[in-house]
Amino acid sequence: MLKGKKIILGVTGGIAAYKSAMLTRLLIKQGAEVKVIMTEDAKAFVTPLTLATLSKHPIHSAMVANEQTGEWSNHVELGLWADLLLIAPATANTLAKMAHGLCDNLLLATYLSARCKTYIAPAMDLDMFAHTATQNNLEKLRQYGNIVLPVEDGELASGLSGKGRMLEPEAILDFLIQHTTATQKLKGKRVLVTAGPTYESIDPVRFIGNHSSGKMGFAIAETFARHGAKVTLISGPTDLQLQHENISRINVTSAEEMYDKTIKLFSKTDIAVMSAAVADYTPEKVSITKIKKSGNELHLKLLKTKDILAELGRIKNKKQILIGFALETDHELENARKKLKAKNLDFIVLNSLKTAGAGFSHDTNKVTIIHKNGSVQEFKLKSKSEVANDIVNQIIELVHA
Repeated sequence: MLKGKKIILGVTGGIAAYKSAMLTRLLIKQGAEVKVIMTEDAKAFVTPLTLATLSKHPIHSAMVANEQTGEWSNHVELGLWADLLLIAPATANTLAKMAHGLCDNLLLATYLSARCKTYIAPAMDLDMFAHTATQNNLEKLRQYGNIVLPVEDGELASGLSGKGRMLEPEAILDFLIQHTTATQKLKGKRVLVTAGPTYESIDPVRFIGNHSSGKMGFAIAETFARHGAKVTLISGPTDLQLQHENISRINVTSAEEMYDKTIKLFSKTDIAVMSAAVADYTPEKVSITKIKKSGNELHLKLLKTKDILAELGRIKNKKQILIGFALETDHELENARKKLKAKNLDFIVLNSLKTAGAGFSHDTNKVTIIHKNGSVQEFKLKSKSEVANDIVNQIIELVHA
């Protein structure tokens, strides 16, 4: 877990700073040693005394710790001390400074000096978060090797509702544990994961698609990478971003494109997890111009798309592991077992739309894993990152069987 980890918690001046007290407490309970660096603006939202009491360390804030003696806060020493740097909350202002290498406070100086991984938990109003400048800054920070935590969608301090809320302390803790307890159980393994929907064009502006967000597939790819695997993720259209440097991403749009890329890479793959929601049908003809509204009906002739999973099952060798997904609404186990056998899978992950909070777009999922030997394991509703752990752990057992 986090026992023995040396963590610097950077707290910046946003309303979410009040959560830093609970976050500090949770990190300490996990056995971590925590030193807190606060910006001056953060002190308006949470007192240094609170965080000093909880962390059991003096709070670092000013570049000059004692003006009378000339004692300075050694940002280099702090940066070298830490096993990880967590900035929570990270305001739009701090993100912008980090992205452009500005250094006008102790936290930024420590960030630029740190040799450890930096985790960033954004917190701001929805329009600030959605602004192109902020999104560009976040992308730069990812490119620099930083890990950007997701934001929550919900009620904000402004009274508006949308994306921009900082993750709750418990979710941040879970994220850190997931990302810092990597193993090398899959080192040297080449993994192929598909994720997200496919869009089948009708004309230049319309398409046939589905509600898949890609969250499950992205979580699986991240989990594989943390276990030392070299991962290729083939993703349909989604706004999700990857966090791990060991993942190569290939973007596709249609089922045909996903089929071509997957088949091309499969022969060099040890493990393949097909979690994408690929369209079963695609329009026979795609209009090169927008179809004008005319009459009360529009008739489309749809053709069946190529079955990626069936083809992989046909060509896979005895050393390869192939995992598929089934999303069912009726006769779930029966239909999943049929798919498991027909597609020559090692196991299949069954999702049910009957469970509240599971399936497309949610941050949680509830799955049942059915193995080709007939064994069935049912899991409770969990975060998709936890579900990804369950799936990958099952695969690790197959690899080392």
